[in-house]
Amino acid sequence: MAVVCSLTMMNAQTSKGPVKLKYPDTRKTETNDTYFGTNVKDPYRWLEDDRSAETAAWVKAENEVTYNYLSQIPFRDALKARLEKLWNYEKISAPFKEGNYTYYTKNNGLQNQSVIYRKDASGKEEVFLDPNTFSKDGTTSLGGLDFSRDGSKVAYSISEGGSDWRKVIIMDAITKKVIEDTLLDVKFSGVSWKGNDGFYYSSYDKPTGSELSAKTDQHKLYYHKLGTSQKEDKVVFGLDQKRRYVGGSVTEDDKYLVISAANSTSGNELYIKDLTKPNSPIITILDNFNSDSYVIENDGEKLFIVTNLNAPNRRVVTTDISNPKPENWKDFIAETENVLTPSNGGGYFFANYMKDAVSVVRQYDHSGKMVREVQLPGVGTASGFGGKKEVKTLYFYFTNYTTPGTIYSYDPQTGKSEIYQKPKVDFNSEDYTSKQVFYTSKDGTKIPMIITYKKGTKLDGKNPTILYGYGGFNASLTPSFSISNAVWLENGGVYAVPNLRGGGEYGKKWHDAGTKLQKQNVFDDFIAAAEYLIANKYTSKDFLAIRGGSNGGLLVGATMTQRPDLMKVALPAVGVMDMLRYHTFTAGAGWAYDYGTAEDSKEMFDYLKGYSPVHNVKKGVQYPATLVTTGDHDDRVVPAHSFKFAAELQEKQTGTNPVLIRIDVNAGHGAGKSVAASIQESVDIFAFTLYNMGIKSLPNLKK
Repeated sequence: MAVVCSLTMMNAQTSKGPVKLKYPDTRKTETNDTYFGTNVKDPYRWLEDDRSAETAAWVKAENEVTYNYLSQIPFRDALKARLEKLWNYEKISAPFKEGNYTYYTKNNGLQNQSVIYRKDASGKEEVFLDPNTFSKDGTTSLGGLDFSRDGSKVAYSISEGGSDWRKVIIMDAITKKVIEDTLLDVKFSGVSWKGNDGFYYSSYDKPTGSELSAKTDQHKLYYHKLGTSQKEDKVVFGLDQKRRYVGGSVTEDDKYLVISAANSTSGNELYIKDLTKPNSPIITILDNFNSDSYVIENDGEKLFIVTNLNAPNRRVVTTDISNPKPENWKDFIAETENVLTPSNGGGYFFANYMKDAVSVVRQYDHSGKMVREVQLPGVGTASGFGGKKEVKTLYFYFTNYTTPGTIYSYDPQTGKSEIYQKPKVDFNSEDYTSKQVFYTSKDGTKIPMIITYKKGTKLDGKNPTILYGYGGFNASLTPSFSISNAVWLENGGVYAVPNLRGGGEYGKKWHDAGTKLQKQNVFDDFIAAAEYLIANKYTSKDFLAIRGGSNGGLLVGATMTQRPDLMKVALPAVGVMDMLRYHTFTAGAGWAYDYGTAEDSKEMFDYLKGYSPVHNVKKGVQYPATLVTTGDHDDRVVPAHSFKFAAELQEKQTGTNPVLIRIDVNAGHGAGKSVAASIQESVDIFAFTLYNMGIKSLPNLKK
């Protein structure tokens, strides 16, 4: 047997004090790789086989240990009851019009998946699509919903078990009847209709081996014509040009197909095709990967392009389709010192700027004249302002760490906004405060961080604190409200979010400063954030937890192996933990812009091995109490990363701090996770964290 699980009581405490848990025995093999003359052992390579009975038995055994431990935490059930109560409020999305109907999503509170409703001109409401009927256990979710040009037809995608592989179902939107066979094996794709005749979508050939972990690296753009089978779908782009990511979208006037092609998560080629002319050629706009650029809109032959080419903080340019190369671009919204994320709707453009991670929004007309600065309801994150050209009312969403997300309607003619939907959450925002500070990282770089906590909190070093980070892929962490974090704050917890290098908060230069041979900057920024919180007595090492997911899971894994003395609890979720092999799974090679690969050079190999969490767990070290979380159907960051990291920690951990792995079954990287599963995961993470900080009860827990 590869796995032997002790089914005896897993108490972490005895009358004599903490004891070390008994973990499943994980078989080790003599598996080795050689990189530039260096031999690297990989004893848990067998855990990469997600189809083997042995791996399934290991997952079951680990979960038995984990859930047995969690079940003994005295306040776990009370935490769940409070979180369910707090979560149980009606949630409604902004409406959008398709054909003669107005559509919106609604969740009555604890429904596993939100339901799509619609109203006709008379205001009569009906259920249009209920994802809760897709599966009994709520593990099949809605991935996308796209209507044909006149709203008469719809294509929606579903994800089963959290997988990135999707099925696309085509319906008559009026009658709600399925009108064609389901399209299979669609991945990393939206659906973009050409009129009402058909649509474009992207996918890979189904790989040999495991569809959840085998490498996929040639993305293709297809056109599906209604009334034909998927086998007849024509490849529009990607057959002769091998690209890892390809996407296609049709302009609102149905005149052009815009194609983006990339080999990495940063940098793309850009092409356009005239759909009004039969057999028209694909025209090149950008033939290299030196920028991130996309077409946001067109006025006839005039294209509006968002780009960071020669503009690290992004700008909007215009050009004519007759000669769309960069040398003919003209600034429409010029680059500023703040990062730009534009949107368009109602005949206007909206320049959403990020200033020290909070939103400033300016409205422009189609001549490039600034109409006004949009008055936001506070300091936080605003998003939205998008829609079709002819709509009269737009909507935006506003939130921060203490304000539940509220939807506002906006009149682009007058600039007037008013509350459209304010959630009724049992949380008094006035009792809490968010404070932005700037601290100094190891190399002297100033890093912003927002710290949120209950007013009146004593800075005595004894506050349970979660330090959450990401630091990669040009992604920005801006203020947003979380129901789960509300429970943490209610119970005296501090929540801190630094804007680490590698993210996009200060544009391309900030992103690049946390990539490849500069990746250590990200970990140094995170470590310095922890040291700031401790030095200023928000918390201490005995009450500090570090948390992050995906690239943030790597962040936690690297930080806890470099500075295990700095925190009490580590919470790495769906993390990239094996930096020597990440690029061999699914579309992982596309992350090389941020990470580099072990094959690039000896210097890059040495650098990656120097921080790779799986390769830096050492015997004789006391690591913090650790709860690794992942999903067995994660085909973005395959669970083998987490499996191998947990096995290394369990084998080498010194002392009594528990090292557990919680593996969601029929769950993926996170998207589409059911409400029930999300609540239970949050409860288990918080319960584990507080319990390992020595907290035995929560006297302030609301009922």
